[in-house]
Amino acid sequence: MKRLREFSYHEPESLEAAIGILAAGGDGARLLAGGTDLVVDMKTGRMRPSIVVNLKRIPGLSGIEAVEGGIRIGALTPVATLQASPLVGQMAAALADAAAVLATPPVRGLATIGGNIGRASPASDLGPPLIVHEAIATIEGPDGSREETVESLYVGPGATTLAVHDIITSIFVPTPAAGFGSAHLKIGARAGGTDIAMVGVSAGVTLGADGRIAAARIVLASVAPTPLRAIAAEQALAGREPSEEAVAAAAAAAAAACRPISDLRASASHRVALAGVLTARVLRSAIARAREASR
Repeated sequence: MKRLREFSYHEPESLEAAIGILAAGGDGARLLAGGTDLVVDMKTGRMRPSIVVNLKRIPGLSGIEAVEGGIRIGALTPVATLQASPLVGQMAAALADAAAVLATPPVRGLATIGGNIGRASPASDLGPPLIVHEAIATIEGPDGSREETVESLYVGPGATTLAVHDIITSIFVPTPAAGFGSAHLKIGARAGGTDIAMVGVSAGVTLGADGRIAAARIVLASVAPTPLRAIAAEQALAGREPSEEAVAAAAAAAAAACRPISDLRASASHRVALAGVLTARVLRSAIARAREASR
């Protein structure tokens, strides 16, 4: 454990003030949301910010509400709140599944949805289900507000399209199509008291009126530098009966798309094998939920 380097601490009460502090601080400024990653990184010396900006005094950045066309989730909403929300469970089942297996209950009480996205970990729990649900982030910066899909935010390990002065304020999750079902599964490895995904998979399946798969989205974690859309696996399902043969074909395609590394948690070959197994399992769950939604 390293001694913390001195830093300037701020608790602004408006977005404008927070953005101004971040812009003035440049590359040395960091946001504090739940603090579950930042505080650990500061204690270990992996991150040594000169400015820390706590967002918790800014109103309107947390909570879950139904809005036209979907649900809005404030960026400071704790993961535990996602897990417990009937609205999230109804509208974005894969996100609720992922929230339930993110780290430990104490961490889920502190960690936030915006912080998890901004961290941009290749092993992200919330990134894959948000991408499956085609979620859109609202971002505030010096030039005003803009929207980006969560999928487009990720550009590399720990790297996003966000500038240092940008703040994710909310996430919009569109109402799913009729006959849509989603699910998330992961296999974790205990490390430092946190279940980090060796492999995680989210999937969403839409069943057409004829019972065939009209569309599918499959996203994997911890098998590439960013959450990985398994496009070939999605295409392997389109137009097919939701059979075990179709699921097996998609699982094989998902495994083939993986580009994992070997580390202390798992070898690359083990991750590839897990990706195929988990994809098959999560697709079965998503299909079952899609059938239930079609009734």
